[in-house]
Amino acid sequence: MATENTLNDVEKNSGPMAEELERNSLKDPAVNEVHTISPQERKLVWRQDKRIVPLSAAIYFLCYLDRSNIGNAKILNSSVHNDMQTETGATNDQFNIALMIFLVGYFLFEVPSNILLKKLRPSRWLAFLMIAWGAITIGLGGVHTYAQMTGVRFLLGCIEAGLFPGLIYYLTFWYKSDERSVRVAFILASATLAGAFGGAIAYGIGHMNRIQNLSAWRWLFMLEGIPSCLSGILVWFFLPDWPERASWLSESEKDLAAQRLYLEGAKGSASAISWGDVKSTLIDWRLYGHYAIYFAVSLPFSSLSLFSPSIVAGLGFHDLQAQLLTVPPWAAAYIFQILMSWSADHFNARGYHCAAAAVIGAAGFLASAVLPADDYLSRYGCLIVGTAGAFGCIPPMLGWLTSNMWSTASIGLAVAINVSIGAGLGQMPGVWIYKADEAKKGYPTGHGVNCAMLFVVAIGALGLRFYYGRKNRMLLNAAPEGVTPRLYKL
Repeated sequence: MATENTLNDVEKNSGPMAEELERNSLKDPAVNEVHTISPQERKLVWRQDKRIVPLSAAIYFLCYLDRSNIGNAKILNSSVHNDMQTETGATNDQFNIALMIFLVGYFLFEVPSNILLKKLRPSRWLAFLMIAWGAITIGLGGVHTYAQMTGVRFLLGCIEAGLFPGLIYYLTFWYKSDERSVRVAFILASATLAGAFGGAIAYGIGHMNRIQNLSAWRWLFMLEGIPSCLSGILVWFFLPDWPERASWLSESEKDLAAQRLYLEGAKGSASAISWGDVKSTLIDWRLYGHYAIYFAVSLPFSSLSLFSPSIVAGLGFHDLQAQLLTVPPWAAAYIFQILMSWSADHFNARGYHCAAAAVIGAAGFLASAVLPADDYLSRYGCLIVGTAGAFGCIPPMLGWLTSNMWSTASIGLAVAINVSIGAGLGQMPGVWIYKADEAKKGYPTGHGVNCAMLFVVAIGALGLRFYYGRKNRMLLNAAPEGVTPRLYKL
């Protein structure tokens, strides 16, 4: 009973001095040594990685594939007028509204979804989401009008809203703060793989045009929705929920997992979110700095996700060739994300890495905006640099936020709000910045806006880095002798 009370007290205490309270309350001295990576801990983390990271990455891969394939469908077989936009009779503005309405549903349902994930267990909730969005994606292959397309996209946004913030929240139940960014990167990098494979898959399915009297874009939605439905069944049975409930861990491994996360992880046994948790998270003003930079990076994230095929088509490549040439920018972004995230965690320098990646991406977009419209090769190289930089700054950014939250409830709510503001509201302008009538000009508006937003990310990340550095110095100066306060991650 005493142990249970101590756990509850620690869970509620989110202040920087919490570490001293927790250390004095612990009976097992091994908890104080868990910061040193022992062979046992390294083995445990590797076992967790094998179970969690590939499955989580595969889930997000399918999610992103089903979300962004509408960008491929828009131009697939457009040369013979069998593309989605032509067959649904949508204008350019109407098609963009259909893209944006997805984000409205995304914004509305992210916070409720994270609450349900904790309440219903990750394996059950994520499996439901997968089966639902897979079925909706299949249904998108049957739309015939602009109104139908818009309605189905809204439903898809409502269902997919819970996945990405849910996965970020889920990782906090298994990994320490200095282990999260690189794992977030592997999951988020699956989006870049989906972008790469999406173009290649669309290229292949494009050759199925008019088979069974169906246009290729209809086959694209149907064939890409089926794996999500089937995979949802696997997730139900094979995705582990919390370390304390993992049947594949021994009792000693479960104890070690609990000790590792005693100070800086979410707990499956923690109580449900309360109004006090909500209030304290909402008035924690430093979090709005995190929300602001995630809002800014969401414009290039969404615009590249939806318009890469169109951007490549504007570089002098057409139809199926344009689908295939969307692959290299995403492949470069995948590698860059992983390297940046590992380095950010390893050196405890998330702010600097986020800022550096954003500047690299901004430089790529700036060059794309000012180069002559017919300098196709140079602008294609700049697209690769811009995509790598824009996506490379996101995993350290998300790992940074979760590392500086210290209770299960606040982590779940802050992540949901962050992604809701960013991936919901922040992505909406990204739908409109690549204007169809600027294709022959090289999309200067889209590239210019993305450049500006990435500079905002860089400035905001540096501002947060200096803020946390100043707070840490204040904490160290105010701490009594012999007491090591809990410091913010940088």
